[in-house]
Amino acid sequence: MLKWVLTGGVVPIFLLAVGVFYLFYLQGYPFRAPRRMLGALQGERTVGGVSPFRAVMQALAGTLGVGNIVGVANAIVIGGAGAVFWMWISALLAMILKYAEILLAVAHRREARDGSFFGGAVYYIRDWFWSRQRVRFGAVVSAVFAGLMILDALCMGCVIQVRAVTSAVQGVSAIPAWGCAVALILLTLPLLLSGTRGISALTEYLVPIMTAGYVLLSAAVLILRHDAVGEAFASIFREAFTPASGAGGVIGFLTSRALRVGTMRGLLSNEAGCGTAPTAHAAADAKSPAAQGVWGIFEVFVDTILLCTATALVILVSRDEVSLYASDGVMMAIRAYSTVLGDWAAYFFAAAILCFGYATLLCWGGYGLESVRFLSPKKRWRGLYLIAFAACVAAGSLYAPDAVWDVADFAIASMTYINLMMLLLLRREVRTGTREAFGKEE
Repeated sequence: MLKWVLTGGVVPIFLLAVGVFYLFYLQGYPFRAPRRMLGALQGERTVGGVSPFRAVMQALAGTLGVGNIVGVANAIVIGGAGAVFWMWISALLAMILKYAEILLAVAHRREARDGSFFGGAVYYIRDWFWSRQRVRFGAVVSAVFAGLMILDALCMGCVIQVRAVTSAVQGVSAIPAWGCAVALILLTLPLLLSGTRGISALTEYLVPIMTAGYVLLSAAVLILRHDAVGEAFASIFREAFTPASGAGGVIGFLTSRALRVGTMRGLLSNEAGCGTAPTAHAAADAKSPAAQGVWGIFEVFVDTILLCTATALVILVSRDEVSLYASDGVMMAIRAYSTVLGDWAAYFFAAAILCFGYATLLCWGGYGLESVRFLSPKKRWRGLYLIAFAACVAAGSLYAPDAVWDVADFAIASMTYINLMMLLLLRREVRTGTREAFGKEE
């Protein structure tokens, strides 16, 4: 029971409750003002930060990775096809939560000496407590959150990503695991040292290209297996309300493995509500916090509704053929594509996983580095973090035990509990910012 709670058992309920609350609290905004939402994407910019598009591409780099591939395959193996349904539900509710957390991150961001911006959930957490004269408690809570970010950066953002990349590369080539580790370390550490500008400059081009390629590959599979697409969708809805164990009724529904795993893997993919993406968005030069929040809605849509669904459908239309690889999410996904398109697809898919995994590794490395900077301005701590990150890359290339998934679930679930509580405490600020940007009906 304790493990169930610590690894996200209550997260679906909490996300559902806070997401529904915000939909009503904001009276349907910004969704009920679609024209203003689109206009917000071209809103005014200030001077000094990265462009809003660059910021969202960096945030997407942190979400478009193992969650879209291994996470989806893992969710289907553990929770059945119904887990995909709960990914959709969690994503729809998470859109409004991501909007809120990004709005707060931009509103509470800091300006560096060179005119650039930085920030994240740790700053609005600390600011709220400090504004209530609870300085010590605010320092502790924000420090705990930063520590969880570092832990998740080393586990989910590093070990799991590297394991997925290595597994994919070794599945189609003879490149040794140590070769993958050395290449990833050499490609990652220099960019981490260059800071947010260097990371976002790369992801601005890498993310759109790899997303378009992945969508086209998935579309080709679904077109060729069009006769099985209907049954794939039917299985998603049919299995969504079937608990793997436990009593029926409400208790059975809330303890359904499809519900918990689907929501946790959806959260692992889009990271909405857990307070990680605000670190990337806080660097944007958007003048309006609400306008940058709209980019967060777009981010969740691309990540979960588009890419996770594409992966899930490709696996489900070849479910019988790929079930043999249930213990290896990467190979399960690769075979789902190569079974339909031929062996060449395995090489293309391995390259896609390499790009996705590298982009996520880079982004999460930056998240961890920002968290270290928040905890201490001394350079030696950043140096130690980079050494630890490189060691995790090496470890991940060799092995990623199930315990790493549990640690990643624990970290992201704990951050979500803290962040959602802060979204409730800061709700008035979110509503004020939303009314200023979208308050008038069209």
